[in-house]
Amino acid sequence: MENNLPLHLQEVIFSSQDPKISIQISKLLKSGAIRKIAPRVYSPNLEEAIEGIIRRNLFQILGNLYPGTVLSHRSAFEFQPTKTGQIFLTTSYTKKVNLVGITLQFLEGVGPIEGDNKFSGELYVSQKARAFLENLQPSKKLGSASKCLSLPEIEELLEQIIRVNGEDEINKLRDQARAIAGQLEMPKEFEKLNRLIRALLTTKSSKILSSPLAKARAFGKPYDPARVELFETLFRELKQTEFPYREEKNITPTSFRNFAFFESYFSNYIEGTVFEIDEAKKIIQTNKPIPARKDDSHDVLGTYQIVSNKKEMQITPSTPEEFLKIISYRHSILLSARLDKNPGLFKDKNNFAGSTAFVDFNLVSGTLIQSFHFYNVLEHPFAKAAYIMFVMSEVHPFLDGNGRIARVMMNAELVKTGQSKIIIPTVFREDYMGALKKFTKQNKCDTYIKMLQRAHEFSANVHDEKMDDMQEYLTSCNAFIEDSDVILKIVPN
Repeated sequence: MENNLPLHLQEVIFSSQDPKISIQISKLLKSGAIRKIAPRVYSPNLEEAIEGIIRRNLFQILGNLYPGTVLSHRSAFEFQPTKTGQIFLTTSYTKKVNLVGITLQFLEGVGPIEGDNKFSGELYVSQKARAFLENLQPSKKLGSASKCLSLPEIEELLEQIIRVNGEDEINKLRDQARAIAGQLEMPKEFEKLNRLIRALLTTKSSKILSSPLAKARAFGKPYDPARVELFETLFRELKQTEFPYREEKNITPTSFRNFAFFESYFSNYIEGTVFEIDEAKKIIQTNKPIPARKDDSHDVLGTYQIVSNKKEMQITPSTPEEFLKIISYRHSILLSARLDKNPGLFKDKNNFAGSTAFVDFNLVSGTLIQSFHFYNVLEHPFAKAAYIMFVMSEVHPFLDGNGRIARVMMNAELVKTGQSKIIIPTVFREDYMGALKKFTKQNKCDTYIKMLQRAHEFSANVHDEKMDDMQEYLTSCNAFIEDSDVILKIVPN
């Protein structure tokens, strides 16, 4: 807790062994400025019901009070309390702990293993294969009181994997489960999963039921809670959806650079840095700016310098600190010629797009750090790409270049895993901007995800050893047209 941090930005405050913090908490408690909402947890929110505060900050509370526990069983899929208010966790003992409105069910079992993901603080979450095994354990209770999802729910989750990505992906999951079943002492559960997968390989597809949203915020650097709620909405949808894998076809250095040229061209065009194709080609080929448009030329060069470097584009963050470092470094390259935009430094004043106000400049670092908790749990490369791109776009951490950096971070997730990158062609600009705006304004991410999936499907067809042939293909798809009445065509290539 920082002395200069406004109390309304610290919705939950944890007790500490630091004497200074303990004295501060005691003074605030005695003065009535904060109240105790759970063991070793306090809040300056005096108006709202304690249950709401705890639910909104649940995962941060768990990570602080119960380090080393694993969010497991049905909770590893749902990421929220059941209808009966229960959260299931695995640790070294069996115990029931009651918080206001929530019951923590601690189940004795194996702690975090390799492959489990660190979620918030010292709270872990079961990897997908482990979660399936856990949900196939015997349970004495039924319905939402059970630690396990129902068999039909498990079947639907497995069916979705088979339907979208086929036998290879479900067999990969089965192999992962087989590898960890002994370590988790769940050989019987693996046999159940094995039999279920064999049976489901011949079933028809089914639609997965979506669960309601939960809210989570953390104590730490000040952040924008409304934005974190948006990120959680997107995280839930991405976590519960199976996406196809679209392997990169631009595997030679030449074709990779060809794609990178158009990636850079469109990424700048969409932000208003408009060049004719031949002008942009000349800038890249000569590595020199057009004298009359030096800054704009450097924007194209800076973007291309990043996205054409396969080694650079394989770098993704593994910690919140790395996240901040990577985006700052890439921004310093992209806007190296625009010193008035503070390349590599977070904004020092607020920015807007029409009536939309982005995250307050005082809350940028904290909001990005909070967003990382959800990013770190996502596994599918498209899911991670879609998530990190929206986070960057929504936070707008820099004075300029935010859209371009957002798309660079998105594509880095795909390059690292051998997936096709995504370009947003000129003809698709309104679809792209409209989907982002709709998500921001209405808190509904389905249009955004569908938009990006379509862009990914289109981009996976863009491959060629010759730049002119790649340009000809893009022309056949209407990629360069600026007309809202014209649609992006996806032409098999």
